[in-house]
Amino acid sequence: MLQVIRALLQFTTIIPLGNPAPFESFARNTWIYPLSGYVTGGIAGVLLYFLPVPDMVRAVLAIGMVFFLTGANHLDGLLDFGDGLMAHGSREKRLSALTDRQIGTGGIAIGMIVTILSISSLGSIHNPLIAASTLILAETGAKWGMAFLTITGKPFHEGIHATFHHLAKPWFIIPASLILVPAFLFPFSNEARVLALIILVSVPFFIRWLAYRLFGGVNGDVTGATGEICRSVIITAISCCLM
Repeated sequence: MLQVIRALLQFTTIIPLGNPAPFESFARNTWIYPLSGYVTGGIAGVLLYFLPVPDMVRAVLAIGMVFFLTGANHLDGLLDFGDGLMAHGSREKRLSALTDRQIGTGGIAIGMIVTILSISSLGSIHNPLIAASTLILAETGAKWGMAFLTITGKPFHEGIHATFHHLAKPWFIIPASLILVPAFLFPFSNEARVLALIILVSVPFFIRWLAYRLFGGVNGDVTGATGEICRSVIITAISCCLM
């Protein structure tokens, strides 16, 4: 299991953990995805809790730390997803926009909206403990969304997502969900917990439906975009519950 965790963190973060663990260790155990959210969210949450700076500055630095720890890999997926989402014309044109290496205005627009929403919502939470707890829940929830897409999202071409999907089992969703339980035990209101749970489930379902409709399936970019969008919307929902 330690090798599986090391492979997970080497795939989802830039944290130096020595020699590369076998890729297959994680590929056969993608239910463990949410565990990396405790690491990235926890590190950024500590920063959020202890930094003696204004709330909005802490929020910028905390979200920036998440991007840094993940190598902005999932953010790149969000930008590609935005390009495919905003492309006009046939499915082939949308797929081309999704999978090419260039970033267009659609990607920039959705990247700005999601990032600004995350920062402004997190910055509006003035209690440092609640803010840090929110970020940890949002990060683990984001990784649950990625696990859901990995397990249930039919790939439209061969690639890393296709490898993960073919090795995943339907029952993976159960342990992936159980890993989330501690994150819901932080001092949130019941309203915030229920709303976060609804969003955590509904956003990945919606993005999978949208990806099937627009692209004919899912790839790694769609999975990464799901994580970025889930994090942002969960933070926003909890901040709204505190108003």
